[in-house]
Amino acid sequence: MSSRRHFYARPLLATAAAIAVITGVAATAPAATPKDATAAPASLTALDDTYYQDALGKTGTALKSSLHTIISAQTKLSYSQVWDALKATDQDPSNSSNVILLYTGRSQSKSDNGGNTGDWNREHVWAKSHGDFGTATGPGTDIHHLRPEDVQVNSIRGNKDFDNGGSSVSGAPGNYTDSDSFEPRDAVKGDVARMILYMAVRYEGDDAFADLEPNDSVSNGSAPNIGRLSVLKQWSQEDPPDSFEQHRNDVIFDTYQHNRNPFIDHPEWVEAIW
Repeated sequence: MSSRRHFYARPLLATAAAIAVITGVAATAPAATPKDATAAPASLTALDDTYYQDALGKTGTALKSSLHTIISAQTKLSYSQVWDALKATDQDPSNSSNVILLYTGRSQSKSDNGGNTGDWNREHVWAKSHGDFGTATGPGTDIHHLRPEDVQVNSIRGNKDFDNGGSSVSGAPGNYTDSDSFEPRDAVKGDVARMILYMAVRYEGDDAFADLEPNDSVSNGSAPNIGRLSVLKQWSQEDPPDSFEQHRNDVIFDTYQHNRNPFIDHPEWVEAIW
């Protein structure tokens, strides 16, 4: 790893402050803004009494297993359906005609999707070559880790693992990359970590796809692994869920896949499992 940088220091919010507002309709701020995670204990209690009831009180492999069972009950999308889903999940709350791009933070017209320079396309945060699942219905179309992103920045990230360090990414201020890793901008570091850890819990090798697991390597190639786990854990802790991420989780649950990313609702479960 070349030219390593020190990760930004941000005071940790209380666990309750990282809890989602489970309404699915509230107006939210774009991911480029500072984190704002207002607690809604009653709503979390409702989820814990229903959706998460079989996971409560568990840690380690028992918690991971319970969450896997819970979130595996989902509606699956085709890869073409992902286009329209992302236009809803990542809609700019300040401009309903636009989406917010993950790494650049740019607000861009929903209609500018495609494969040309300047367009946005579908970024697999868990790189699809890590486990060789491609765009097959399942991990390849799971919108919990698919996000709109600038075509060129998506290409620069490629299938690299995640870590701190590198040189600035052209056209995407605050992002860094080198030969084997990618560091996203501060405002979405935690989002990236929680997407990766969701994938590790959802896909355990029991549904014809590879068992996806994070590790502490940045040379995973086509193996069903992504790192660095230690850095992802740090990112999740120091960049707690914000209202944009929480609202996105609600839209996926209410309208599309009908499953949730548990690490957005319960950020403390990252440490409880890993």
